[in-house]
Amino acid sequence: MKILVSNDDGVHAPGLRALSDALSEIAQVTTIAPDRNCSGASNSLTLEHPLRVQKLENGYFSVNGTPTDCVHLAINALLSEQPHLVVSGINRGANLGDDVLYSGTVAAATEGRMMGLPAIAISLDSAKPVHYQTAAQVALKLVQHVMEHDLAAGTILNVNVPDCPYEDLKGIRVTRLGNRHHAEPVIVDEDPRGQAIYWIGPPGELADAGPGTDFDAIERGFVSVTPLSIDMTARQQLTPVKEWVHQLEI
Repeated sequence: MKILVSNDDGVHAPGLRALSDALSEIAQVTTIAPDRNCSGASNSLTLEHPLRVQKLENGYFSVNGTPTDCVHLAINALLSEQPHLVVSGINRGANLGDDVLYSGTVAAATEGRMMGLPAIAISLDSAKPVHYQTAAQVALKLVQHVMEHDLAAGTILNVNVPDCPYEDLKGIRVTRLGNRHHAEPVIVDEDPRGQAIYWIGPPGELADAGPGTDFDAIERGFVSVTPLSIDMTARQQLTPVKEWVHQLEI
């Protein structure tokens, strides 16, 4: 089995190494990741300048691009054979609820699925993670099962793991995305030359974190597995929108 591993924390991130090492126990792993931290890059592609690839001493590939660039480049240019699976992570910090819209970790997995491959994004619920090996072991078990039970077309798995010893995990739950209130206000500051600078504010407080959500599972010490769909069509709105769009004169 051949697995492509990427992330958004950068090619030198400890979570990337933990994931690559764990999956190397069961597969031939190719690791390709951004040359810097690209958290919050979402599904962005680099279109305004060429991408450059450097092979590091440990065999990993470093790219001066985004997580999506890395997966796209690997599958379409660098690999002589297509991998069987794309796994992204282990992210430093959770990707829960609305976070998936901005997450480069989830974006790398999404790009794998766009290329027709099963894909998993895995994150560790801590800003200063300690137990990368816990998430690595969860990833290893999930990968083994995903390869035996095909994911539906257009689906990726968004996995979040509590930052605790493996034996302290309460279990695993299949969840839906929760959501937050609006983000906190932008922070306005001033640079040494008196020019205004702006910092994106912290995420909003939890709005929907009840039973069945990814927030609730993590809070209770469970691994959260949320199936995500690439097709973002709001199908329940097709008929209502048709009713008023047909009245337009164009």
